[in-house]
Amino acid sequence: MRVIFMGTPEFSVPALRAIASDHEVAAVYSQPPRAAGRGQKPRPSPVQAAAEALGLTVRTPERLRDPQAQADFAALNADVAVVVAYGLILPQPVLDAPRLGCLNIHASLLPRWRGAAPIHRAILAGDAETGVAIMQMEAGLDTGPVMATRRTPIGADETTADLHDRLAVIGADLIADVLPRLPLPATPQPKQGVTYAAKIDKAEARIDWSRPADEIDRQIRGLSPFPGAWCDIDGERVKLLRSRVVPGGGQPGTVLPSFTVACGTGAVQITLAQRAGKRPMAAADLLRGWTLPPRLG
Repeated sequence: MRVIFMGTPEFSVPALRAIASDHEVAAVYSQPPRAAGRGQKPRPSPVQAAAEALGLTVRTPERLRDPQAQADFAALNADVAVVVAYGLILPQPVLDAPRLGCLNIHASLLPRWRGAAPIHRAILAGDAETGVAIMQMEAGLDTGPVMATRRTPIGADETTADLHDRLAVIGADLIADVLPRLPLPATPQPKQGVTYAAKIDKAEARIDWSRPADEIDRQIRGLSPFPGAWCDIDGERVKLLRSRVVPGGGQPGTVLPSFTVACGTGAVQITLAQRAGKRPMAAADLLRGWTLPPRLG
């Protein structure tokens, strides 16, 4: 296959490498370098860095609505485009340009969790499983027909970071299986069971200890590492990054042994946390030389 690859973050990199190992990559599209770090120097995206290391041609247009950008895309004469968390809207001329259209690797079992934050939302909602879907792209938001899926359970202690890394590998394996078999039939998504994975708002990150322990545990794991669920400890905002539900009780916010905190019902034990300006640390290490107050805010 002659493939155009379109992606930006780290999640997209395993799929790029899998495709490049077996197919001709006509070009890699990624979002332009963004200012980052203390010096605010432009930094290429993870996909651009990986593509350049593989010796692939990289294009970083600001948008694809310009007729010249669309003509340049069509001139690549690709069999198919594979899109993985690219971050730009693809106009209809771009969707139509490759011979077999554009395929999207989406990190959910469509139609559940269409949209921007499917991994976070699956953990926050307490889903027992998730997976990856390969979808034929169309103009709607993740509405296209699905040609392949792969399911996986969500572990009881799994964070968004953990699940992100697993799904990236699953997506790479699945697209490697799909591409040699194209064209494949695609099944329209059912109208029942549609949910939308809205972008995570930082306002969702503050912990309310009056909520049940299982909800707080999912909040901690679902928002780890970004933006990071947090609570107030003696006036300091501390991120809580890993947890588990454990036996225990008391007034919500009461600190129990081993960095366990009473919730509205039940308790959660914090196993990884991050103080302001510090690196994440295991709870046992964090508590050496730091005494927690009787209650957390």
